[in-house]
Amino acid sequence: MDFSVIIEVTGYMGSFLVVLSMLMSSIVKLRMINTVGCCISATYALIIHSYPLALMNICLIAINIYNLIKLLKTEQHYSLVCIDTKNPLLGYFLNFYKNDIEQFFTEVNAEHISADTAYIVCCDTALAGVLLGTKTEEGKLDIVIDYTTPFYRDCSVGKFLYSKLPENGIHELIYSGNSQNHKVYLQKMGFVNQNGRYIKNV
Repeated sequence: MDFSVIIEVTGYMGSFLVVLSMLMSSIVKLRMINTVGCCISATYALIIHSYPLALMNICLIAINIYNLIKLLKTEQHYSLVCIDTKNPLLGYFLNFYKNDIEQFFTEVNAEHISADTAYIVCCDTALAGVLLGTKTEEGKLDIVIDYTTPFYRDCSVGKFLYSKLPENGIHELIYSGNSQNHKVYLQKMGFVNQNGRYIKNV
């Protein structure tokens, strides 16, 4: 392949990654992918002697790294609150994130959820996530929704939530839904597929 073509493809790849990063809901993923894209774009700019473009990308790399260090060093202070499923605050939360929730839980209508147990995870005063489910047996919760808001979508909310559920009498989580998007998350969080149901002992 001609070297000039390789350089051109490299430039397009850098631009693609920068644009792709803007589609990330997670701030950490956004900055990581953006940094990679900027590195490639800066290399491309230096090869073609476009120094203003190279300088801009180098500045963006520095900004991304600075903010990534801040994000990764910041210790999140979560708290778990058990609330009534009819609580107006929960209803407002579900309605506000309705479209996003239904992307991850395609079988659920966020406005009409049947559940008898609800937990919210707060980061300081911000609502970071919600777990809705139905208690099927003593200590077992059948998950209806296990949702985290985009800003906190780095698995830290789930890890905190699952570590605190035993204190609330929940020792086994079961997901029987059909959402492929959520199943990917469950596998990351240590759920085991047993005959189509995803189960985790906590």
